[in-house]
Amino acid sequence: MEKLKVATAQFENKSNDKAYNLSVIDRLSAKAAAEGNQVIAFHECSVTGYSFARKLSRNEMLELAEPIPDGLSVKTLITIAAKNNIVILAGLFEKDADDKLYKAYVCVDKNGLIAKYRKLHPFINPHLTPGDSYCIFDLYGWKCGILICYDNNIIENVRATRLLGADIIFMPHVTMCTPSTRPGAGFVDPALWENRESDPTSLRLEFEGMKGRGWLMKWLPARAYDNAIYVVFSNPIGMDDDQLKNGCAMILDPFGDILSECKTLGDDFASAVLTPEKLTQAGGYRYIQARRPELYRDILGQPHASSQKVVWMQNADGKNNNSQQ
Repeated sequence: MEKLKVATAQFENKSNDKAYNLSVIDRLSAKAAAEGNQVIAFHECSVTGYSFARKLSRNEMLELAEPIPDGLSVKTLITIAAKNNIVILAGLFEKDADDKLYKAYVCVDKNGLIAKYRKLHPFINPHLTPGDSYCIFDLYGWKCGILICYDNNIIENVRATRLLGADIIFMPHVTMCTPSTRPGAGFVDPALWENRESDPTSLRLEFEGMKGRGWLMKWLPARAYDNAIYVVFSNPIGMDDDQLKNGCAMILDPFGDILSECKTLGDDFASAVLTPEKLTQAGGYRYIQARRPELYRDILGQPHASSQKVVWMQNADGKNNNSQQ
């Protein structure tokens, strides 16, 4: 297994404007490839936009969603990957032959579709069907997995993906800057985004505090550290429908250390070189070897009544907003 140079992107997507979003994916992919990156990952629903889907009917969702791999968006991603000579990971809404709807994330290269994953815990729209399997695939000799946003908050998903062989887990998100019961959570005022050139400090204080990056740092490094994996985290920046997101796309190593992170207030990507030695040097590798599954196999496997619900929050103007924190 050789070194691998990977990029993770942040950009301000436009709701239900696939042509625009794909043009940004094209532009950032070309730049990443020119800088020697072999892979670039984009955020959850980076092709379609995300938060606006909470307002859509089933028929509107079916119009937005596409089959995979035969839909136009995935075909376009393959064309972009071929043109720029880079592997691309991006997200969109999927519909199957029976018109079931999924939150999907794909990996493509110049030869076509490499992998497809369906979010296990979708909730932005009530018509989405949960995925029912994990995803492991090969990139340049590295074993990779995908877990979308909320999937990563259920720690068993990360451990299961690691135990299935993943060295790298791509974690596309649309997260942070929304209300929850967590102290310090809440929306960030869109006016700060509009005023970011003249007053970046006020915006950064919100983005980097407990509404944003401060919350992420409570758990994301632990996922990498405990499982001795590389984590490729992507997240949009700017307005996603009426919600402001804070970006901070980053790559973490198996020690839980941040190798590279987007710090700009705009479309950008961060790059890092992944080295295989860390996979076995990190403490998590030893922890996995020391497991005693006979002690907790039956405990972890117990069925339970799921309490997961679509949690709708309302801001001051009465608009519904979804919380996933």
